[in-house]
Amino acid sequence: MDLTLDKDGYLLDTTEWNREVAVQLACDSGVELTDEHWQILDLLRTFYQNFEHAPNQRPFVKYVANHLGKDKGNSLYLMKLFPESPAKLAAKIAGLPRPTNCF
Repeated sequence: MDLTLDKDGYLLDTTEWNREVAVQLACDSGVELTDEHWQILDLLRTFYQNFEHAPNQRPFVKYVANHLGKDKGNSLYLMKLFPESPAKLAAKIAGLPRPTNCF
């Protein structure tokens, strides 16, 4: 699959995203998607549709907690799914721009 990505591997055109693209982006990042990943990715895309930006870590965790409960809306759970920087990696796989203030 030929994707147009920025220098950090984020999809340049968010409208090109679909589940097949997500699988490719996840594979490129060493992540095998499960139902738990899809639940977070779908929620993150809803956030983006509502607020027109990808959240950085703290709002990301809070949004997940508000919608899926504190057992999923915590950094430890999200780190297991999206290692190193959950907000950045989840945004990348969800086909969203890099969150602001995420290094």
